[in-house]
Amino acid sequence: MTITTEAERPTDLDPDLKTAATATATATATATATATATATTTTERHAPTTEESDLQAESEGDFRDDDSALGDDAASSTASINSSIMAYRTENGRTYHAFRESINYVLPNDSSEQERLDLQHHLFTLTLGGKLYLSPLQRDDKPLGRVLDAGTGTGVWAIDFADTHPETQVLGIDLSPIQPNFLPTNLEFQVDDLEDEWTYNYKFDFVFGRMLTGSIGDWPKFFQQSFDSLNPGGWIECQDITFPGESDDGTLLKGSPIDQWCELMTEAANNFGRSAVSAKLYKQQMIDAGFINVTEVIYKWPSNRWPADPYYKELGFWCNHNIAGELSGLSMALFTKGLGWSFEEVEVFLAKVRTDMRDRRIHAWWPIHVVYGQKPDY
Repeated sequence: MTITTEAERPTDLDPDLKTAATATATATATATATATATATTTTERHAPTTEESDLQAESEGDFRDDDSALGDDAASSTASINSSIMAYRTENGRTYHAFRESINYVLPNDSSEQERLDLQHHLFTLTLGGKLYLSPLQRDDKPLGRVLDAGTGTGVWAIDFADTHPETQVLGIDLSPIQPNFLPTNLEFQVDDLEDEWTYNYKFDFVFGRMLTGSIGDWPKFFQQSFDSLNPGGWIECQDITFPGESDDGTLLKGSPIDQWCELMTEAANNFGRSAVSAKLYKQQMIDAGFINVTEVIYKWPSNRWPADPYYKELGFWCNHNIAGELSGLSMALFTKGLGWSFEEVEVFLAKVRTDMRDRRIHAWWPIHVVYGQKPDY
């Protein structure tokens, strides 16, 4: 596919965001509305993939600071919602899960993170052309049965899926009970740990996981448990980012703040017994677990609004909000606990990273892996 150059429209996708709070609220409101609108529709456009032409950047203008107003930032051990689970830990001004607090899960669960997760859902619907998943789930001879959303977060994907598939029973599990109370009747949320043994007394037709990199220590076990928990013919799909960021034209330099951030995130995750590059292995690990028809598509998320194409420019806008806008939440626990940095050291470093992430002269993009496979139908 040829990606052509188009002149920038000065007012397109560049709202006058006065404060960090306004930026987040604007992004979240738009994300929620668009995600709802696109839940049942698809478009001809999707994020560029690594199999397509290089992304083309705009050629004129002062692109040093893009979006500068953006803020600095019933199974297994399933638990009921009680006071201990709701007593979230507070570290460096952010709150974190209380259930199994010794687990090496490092992202916060506060309102800022919840808004980011909802925004990220919108970003994925744009990436996939309005789709919630790529797996070919529907079979003529049988309706779709139970679905597991592993690591559901705010539950926004599970809610959209349950709304568009009323014939299914959807279960979303997460370490934090941060999901809404008013739900489709075919949806349930539980507090649980994905890394425990799965002891569900029923099978699923679809296991879905999004942005779980850094959350799971034993990926082969996860895929094996998913395989064992699926009905014959069922599907698994993982949608995930990986490091480092890349550029097609060499503008993302080795040793730059973005490049250093990628290396440090990877090192810190390793120190936690986690991998920040786990998505690179999903395809082979699914095959090793016994899945067939395993397919991988790698999309590109532009780091900001640098692409010339308006559709890809919009992807970059939301990607910048998703990553640069919540850089502290994504990095703080990893850097302070995994690398031994102080809060002040982290913030000084992240200020440099944000500057680079907003610089439209740096034509960086993030690899987004979508990998899906099927349990043999026998």
